[in-house]
Amino acid sequence: MKSRKAQRRGGFTLVEILIVLAILVLLVSMVMPKVLSARKKGNVDAAKSQIGLLKGALEHYALDCNDYPTTEQGLEALLTKPADLDENTSWRGPYLTGELPKDPWGNDYRYAYPPERGSGDMPDIWSAGPDGEDNTDDDICSWSGGPSGRGAEGEKGLERPAEGGREPRAKSRAEPRGESVTPKRTAPRANPPRAEKKSTADF
Repeated sequence: MKSRKAQRRGGFTLVEILIVLAILVLLVSMVMPKVLSARKKGNVDAAKSQIGLLKGALEHYALDCNDYPTTEQGLEALLTKPADLDENTSWRGPYLTGELPKDPWGNDYRYAYPPERGSGDMPDIWSAGPDGEDNTDDDICSWSGGPSGRGAEGEKGLERPAEGGREPRAKSRAEPRGESVTPKRTAPRANPPRAEKKSTADF
């Protein structure tokens, strides 16, 4: 009998187990969003690094071949000499070690030259992002303008306020100052000459 009572006292009750589980669930719910956010940021940073690596390889290609690969030639021109490349062109590849990298979500990097969405003379290199679809907000691009598919053209649409629009404010502030009237100083009043009292002795 005593041994059975000792075993019962040494175990956990159902309430205690439920409390421990509730604490574990609470901790997981607090930690998991931060872990997922850090993982998402890490994937974006990895994609940006790979795009920078591809840009560097393309610059070496352009130094040797006097131009970037066309859209049809693609990024594969960094590994194998394109068949339609001029024989006099000094292709000195491969310009990458191993195979072409894939983005952190397992998709191929997109490439376009001449650039179709970015500005300047550099080729367009971008990842479709987590959703795997082009022209969405999570695209990661080589051109300026953030991860949106619009690139730098999206910044051109933002019109700055014209300088003339600021003039009314300047005038409205300047007008009260111009209307401020300095208090006029009144001339001191001249005291009227006092009439000389005639002495009664004259009469």
